[in-house]
Amino acid sequence: MKNLKNCTAIALMVLSLFSCKENQKSMVETTLEKAQRIHEKVITIDTHDDINVANFTDSINYTQRLDNQVNLPKMKEGGLDVAWLIVYTGQDTLTSEGYAKGAENALAKFKAIRQLCEEFAPDQIGLALNSDDVRKLVAEGKKVAMIGVENAYPMGEDLANFEKYYDLGARYISLAHNGHSQFSDSNTGEKDSIWLHNGLSELGKKAVAEMNRLGIMIDVSHPSKEAIKQMIGLSKTPIIASHSSARALCDHSRNLDDEQLLWMKKNGGVVQTVAFSSYLNTEKHEARAAYLKTMHQHIADSLEIKWYERSQLRALPEEDQIAFRENYSKVLKIGEEMLATQPNVPPAVDVADFVDHIDYIVKLIGIDHVGISSDFDGGGGIEGWSDASETLNVTLELVERGYTEEEIAQLWGGNLLRVLDEVQAFAKAQKK
Repeated sequence: MKNLKNCTAIALMVLSLFSCKENQKSMVETTLEKAQRIHEKVITIDTHDDINVANFTDSINYTQRLDNQVNLPKMKEGGLDVAWLIVYTGQDTLTSEGYAKGAENALAKFKAIRQLCEEFAPDQIGLALNSDDVRKLVAEGKKVAMIGVENAYPMGEDLANFEKYYDLGARYISLAHNGHSQFSDSNTGEKDSIWLHNGLSELGKKAVAEMNRLGIMIDVSHPSKEAIKQMIGLSKTPIIASHSSARALCDHSRNLDDEQLLWMKKNGGVVQTVAFSSYLNTEKHEARAAYLKTMHQHIADSLEIKWYERSQLRALPEEDQIAFRENYSKVLKIGEEMLATQPNVPPAVDVADFVDHIDYIVKLIGIDHVGISSDFDGGGGIEGWSDASETLNVTLELVERGYTEEEIAQLWGGNLLRVLDEVQAFAKAQKK
């Protein structure tokens, strides 16, 4: 009887130890689980997403899972909370006719964004004008739209348009894009060393003061290095680079070199590292791009579809541009299916390459001055973060590299909102 009791006690002890080990095992959080927990908790902000007004109608809009990279279903799938939707206008002639055409384009995009938030999906997304709006909307379970203006060109030469755009919701503005504007030289001047203003024009210098007065963040992602230096010197508030990476890792004029990054730190601003393939790893991008170019042309030929490079589109008649856009996603989808079966495909630029740039900039200028952007629907997207539905993968890579929850919160939007708060606080103080 005694032996039976001893055996029972030993069996219970073994079961107890086994149970404890199982409980401990179940309590260990995997890297993926940790990333998911952090991703759900922090506010995720992507500071640059282009739009096409054709996707903002009562029949086709962001409530649907469209073929584009950012829409509400994809934001929900990937846990992307805030998308800065971009009022982009391509550079044209510095004439009253060019400005008028640009203004028409810009105002149509402002209208489209507001319609999404106020008419098509007010129960799913709201327009935020400050950090309090962002937090309120996220707390309500809604997605958030904010508005950035890429290229001040459509404002013409009337500084009053800055206040007009502010009233429409613009909270950051870039003074140039690909080509010199009436306000600022562009980074594209590096190709031929031909400059229009040697930095900012007199109008551009006044625009800096006007943006400070209104509480608009100044975006330096596209202007020339000299223009950036002058903007930092003139601005009374921190500035942002809404979608730029590190030039030391990828020598592209759209990236910021170490000197510029240190200017950003001294200014108190933030660099929103961008998931744009050709700005992250030139060698990998070019090898993959050449392979895909041949493949896509082959697919287009087999479908008897006219195929063009993106750089050729502006020169095409409007009907050809429309036809190309209609066929573009079809060709890309077939190409993706083919890639899975093809041997020796050059590797794509991926999330690891992207976070290499985050690592580099954080090490150089500190965690307080780095953020995240994609340039989705404007050429951005990499393997692992090809659209908003894959946003978690960025957080996962950050967790795997040892970033803490607090640091990830800063990278995903905390730093950007801090700059926005400082810019708006300065404007408010000036009014008083």
